[in-house]
Amino acid sequence: MKPIGVILIILLYFLVLLIISYFTGRKTDSAGFFIGNRQSPWYVVAFGMVGASLSGVTFISVPGWVGDSQMSYMQMVLGYLAGYAVIAEVLMPLYYRLKLTSIYTYLQGRFGFWSYKTGASFFLLSRIIGASFRLFLVANVLHISVFGQWGIPFSVTVTVTILFIWLYTFRGGIRTIIWTDTLQTLLMLTAVGFSVYYISRALNLDVEGIFRTVKQNDLSQVFFFGDWNDERHFLKQFLSGAFITIVMTGLDQDMMQKNLSCRNIREAKKNMYWFSMILVPVNLLFLSLGVLIYSYAAQTGMDLPAHPDDLFPLVALQQGLGPALAVLFILGLIAAAYSSADSALTALTTSFTVDILNPGDIPENRMRRLRTRVHIGISFVLFVVIMIFRLVNDQSVISALFTAAGYTYGPILGLYAYGLLTRREVHDRWVPVVALLSPVLCGVLSAFSEEWFRGYRFGFEILIVNGFISFLGLWLISLKPRTQ
Repeated sequence: MKPIGVILIILLYFLVLLIISYFTGRKTDSAGFFIGNRQSPWYVVAFGMVGASLSGVTFISVPGWVGDSQMSYMQMVLGYLAGYAVIAEVLMPLYYRLKLTSIYTYLQGRFGFWSYKTGASFFLLSRIIGASFRLFLVANVLHISVFGQWGIPFSVTVTVTILFIWLYTFRGGIRTIIWTDTLQTLLMLTAVGFSVYYISRALNLDVEGIFRTVKQNDLSQVFFFGDWNDERHFLKQFLSGAFITIVMTGLDQDMMQKNLSCRNIREAKKNMYWFSMILVPVNLLFLSLGVLIYSYAAQTGMDLPAHPDDLFPLVALQQGLGPALAVLFILGLIAAAYSSADSALTALTTSFTVDILNPGDIPENRMRRLRTRVHIGISFVLFVVIMIFRLVNDQSVISALFTAAGYTYGPILGLYAYGLLTRREVHDRWVPVVALLSPVLCGVLSAFSEEWFRGYRFGFEILIVNGFISFLGLWLISLKPRTQ
């Protein structure tokens, strides 16, 4: 597909987003920006969260990841269901009962000032890394397909990518995102559905042939119960999925900000359960697409790229499967990446404004100026991190994302687990020390695990270990239980 065609698609797409932003952002105050005035329809939130949860990481990395891990990712998806149940029944009732705008203010009431700042700071670090990974994907594809062909530097591609997000989120915040995410989820699912259609047509497969090809392919193995040292072992993947969901959704201001915008806890629970059920067939569709792509590459003799994240873009854009597939791929990629990146930018703005700056009850005009400056500052930070990631990345982005989450979300998991499962207080000033030491110890464990534990190699379950070490550290600096 010619670069000018891609540019026109992108501009038309963002024109639609700006129109949505105009209508949803009118007369939006800070309460509307942060939590949508708690007036968001639960079914709209649920559908939009599918795109925000999957993101460009799923859209590109999951199909490519099949080559290395088969369909073992479904084991994590099953673990997600357990994690969403914990969120719906334990965490969301707590947030609604306390009427929180930022979920990390819970830590201030439970432990104190330093615990609160530690939780918020680790969220900011975690979400900046996660959002940068996701934006890196879309910027990389746009650079390969458009800007790079014109000799434009990658830094300019990243700048344009972030600028588009800023333009349609700076006014309406979460009120805008609830509706733009709905559109973007629809486009993403349409794109992956038609991708399956076009690739299966190139393979001369009907519906029955698609199911048979996926089922009989060696890459379609889902469950791994054999070698405990294998990172794909079912128990490790299932538990990792459950805990990743708890921390990356339930303890994440980005994802919970949407849930907190629902009218009440009953509707928020409905949103969570419907959203989690939709995710299972959707992820299965992405993995099946990956199997079909590898089947296509094998049948046509196509050379596999060095990075699995590049496989789907190469098939969609450069294998002559038709301009319709190329258009749908570009739309699906942008929708998938932006449906998570836009909400991340808003959540980071919310958390930094509320949790770090603590503006208090200042006039609305001053609050608007403050959040706008923070919005710009966070955008610049994302740009810097994306450029750093481009220099050091050497693995599948989805794998990198979950690996980073294991280290940055672990202390947050430990803090919330300790707060909810015990009645003990802690020496609040020592909490940052515990939160910093825990990931360091996990890094040491991960580096020497094969030597110390007879070949055992940590995968995504390092998150659980990190949370447990943080929990033990908090116990060591604990005080007597609070009295009734």
